[in-house]
Amino acid sequence: MKPYTFVPLVILGVVLSLPTSSDGQTWDPPRLANGHPNINGMWNNVGSSHVPLELPAELAGKTLSEEERLALFTSRSNRAKAVEWQGHEASRGVGAYANYWFDWFWKEPVAGEAPALVINPADGQVPAMTSNAQTSVQYYREHLHDVASNMESGDRCLSRGVFGMMMPTAYNNGKLVIQTENHIIIHSEMIHNARIISVDSNPHVHSNITQWEGNPRGWWEDNTLVVESTNFKEVGNMRAPGSRAPQHEGRRMVERFTFSDENTLNYELTVEDPETYLEPWTVAFPYKRDDDYQQFEYACHEGNWAVPNSLSGARTEEAIGQ
Repeated sequence: MKPYTFVPLVILGVVLSLPTSSDGQTWDPPRLANGHPNINGMWNNVGSSHVPLELPAELAGKTLSEEERLALFTSRSNRAKAVEWQGHEASRGVGAYANYWFDWFWKEPVAGEAPALVINPADGQVPAMTSNAQTSVQYYREHLHDVASNMESGDRCLSRGVFGMMMPTAYNNGKLVIQTENHIIIHSEMIHNARIISVDSNPHVHSNITQWEGNPRGWWEDNTLVVESTNFKEVGNMRAPGSRAPQHEGRRMVERFTFSDENTLNYELTVEDPETYLEPWTVAFPYKRDDDYQQFEYACHEGNWAVPNSLSGARTEEAIGQ
């Protein structure tokens, strides 16, 4: 039984995934005229859509064998499918979609995958929030539909933030990368949103200019694109892995895209937001090149009545005393 050590093997998996040629040389990627690796093309993270964000609490920090890891994925998948096929009684919430529309519903686990997306801290758990952040989360949970401004940008399908664009999600996991000498555009199928990343050594914009997805600046370290995002728009209620959470202007995100072979970009995202989380944390997963993947327009904001309908429903509940 081969043991699976959570953090070391995940990190080593990134290093050891670098392919070598028959003469033992490290693979050299195609390059632009300026010498930077050429990552133009269609990429997706469908293969990681079934991997949970965190390890289950009872497994946090434990060493998992390959058999235990596969059993973890399989049991999760089987539970979801069992719920899907049992039908929907009147007393059950039906959710937004049937599970079989989701990418992860059809993804079978394979050997070598990490048991969770979180690789740091070592227990595979998102760090606890600060007391102020927990208070904010509870407030918006109870008062989300009091006024329109309490609802977040994702409710309007305007932006799901960096998390929502880059992390594996239920569907629309395609990313089109368009690269020039000085800029990299990542066009996300989810909400058909685009990140424009400057790689021309320009500094971040002035600190009084803030955005939902921050202000990204990138540079190359060998075959790794490093992107630092700052200048985040301060909002009390923003999309985050596992839940909604506050987003503060002091947040800093560092992404690393390592071009390890012609079909793989190993991705890491580190979050530093001391007003929200007690310590920094990191997720990791691969993007795979998929020239056959076709993006479709996700016209989610157009004709979106989610906000007025939610607010009118809340007012109706108040009127009847619920």
